[in-house]
Amino acid sequence: MIPKRLTKMKLPLTKMKLPYFFQQFLGFLAVIILLMTITIISLVLFGRRTALNDTENRLFSYAESVINEDINPTQLDTIRQVLAEQEVSFFVFNKNGTILYPNLPNNFRANIDDEQLNQLESGERISLTTHSEDLLGNPSETTLVYLPYFNENNQDFAGFITVTAPVSHINRQMEELKGDLFSAFLISAMAAILLSVIFAHYQVKRVNRLRKAAHKVAGGEYTIQLEHSERDEIDFLTRDFNRMVVALKESQDEVLNQEERRKSFMQDAAHEMRTPLTTINGLLEGLEHDVIPESQRLRSIKLMRKETRRLIRLVSENMDYENIRSNRIILSKHRIPLTEIVEEISEQMKEIIKDSSNELVIGDMEHLHVYADYDRLKQILVNLIKNAIQFTENGTITIASKKVKNGTEITISDTGIGMTEFQIGNIWERYYKADLSRTKTKFGESGLGLAIVQQLVQLHNANIYVESKVNEGTIFTIIFPDKE
Repeated sequence: MIPKRLTKMKLPLTKMKLPYFFQQFLGFLAVIILLMTITIISLVLFGRRTALNDTENRLFSYAESVINEDINPTQLDTIRQVLAEQEVSFFVFNKNGTILYPNLPNNFRANIDDEQLNQLESGERISLTTHSEDLLGNPSETTLVYLPYFNENNQDFAGFITVTAPVSHINRQMEELKGDLFSAFLISAMAAILLSVIFAHYQVKRVNRLRKAAHKVAGGEYTIQLEHSERDEIDFLTRDFNRMVVALKESQDEVLNQEERRKSFMQDAAHEMRTPLTTINGLLEGLEHDVIPESQRLRSIKLMRKETRRLIRLVSENMDYENIRSNRIILSKHRIPLTEIVEEISEQMKEIIKDSSNELVIGDMEHLHVYADYDRLKQILVNLIKNAIQFTENGTITIASKKVKNGTEITISDTGIGMTEFQIGNIWERYYKADLSRTKTKFGESGLGLAIVQQLVQLHNANIYVESKVNEGTIFTIIFPDKE
């Protein structure tokens, strides 16, 4: 009866775990032993083949000696006695395969077929190796050669000579050779094991060095650098490992910097928001409980509107930065007269400039145009001017422009406190402020202004450069490319 439902028996699968050292050791040893085995077999086969060829050539030379004696029975007896001492026998047959020498029964014929006989008639020589058993049943191997001879008068085929010899001496030589090679194999195997252990230990040591370094990196140590000479794949892996550690260190530093700046921003943002919110809340409570006189109510409302705009600006800058970073900003670029946009900015920021005790100087920009998005270009210039105001007291802020090759250059310079090389390298970072002592000034911002400037400049395919000297001032230079 066949069951309706068959269930498969799940057998536990065990995977053999073999340390890398033994993998390398067995690999080296297997290759060496395989090469040695192939070499030994090839040597034995080559030696046997060479010995058989030498024996055949020697037997053919005996057959030729017999032919040169003109088949004289007396001389043949002498040759036969000499060759018998070397375990060599020869027989003379006529063209029909009947034996002529030595005297044996007439029914004794050569063990040769018609095809081989035809080859002899055509003058070819034949060599064979036969396998048989002796009287004791032991295997016996014999080499036979057939050499034809012809009538001296008409050169007709007259018969052939067969010369035979056992190859037992060859087998003895091969056994001796095998013994010698086996001894050499054992010695070589021991040397191969020793070399395999050395090579495997060397390779495993290099891998373990990488493994230990990887454990340290996993534990947070990013200062490790391993030496290498770029000789093989492990050296290349070590080189890439060093690069990875450097990248991880830079990434960790960046994360820490960003975290510090995020904390700083959160503190600044909380402070920036708390002050206007506290002001607004206090004024609203005063209005609710009629604490504020009627004559001061309009002033209170204006103050609340000012603090509300301050909050809106803080939120808008963060939203702007995220939108730019996420490529959610679409530019509408066209040729913009610089005079028009700079005059508009100057009028818009007139009160801020006045409150900062600075002077805004605008250079000659007649007939100059910039291929850009109007609103975003205005945002770039306003942020740069506000940045200059923030770090300049009783100084001059200058806006200038000129036509350059394939574009338009705009510079905004100030006579403020300037920056160090380290500060210049960080001003484009989000939340970074070059002078933390100025974060609570009335012109202080969130630390996003220059980060937004950089993102907008990149969206315009433009370039921005900074030059600054401490206590002398800073120059921002932007080059906007032309439309084409």
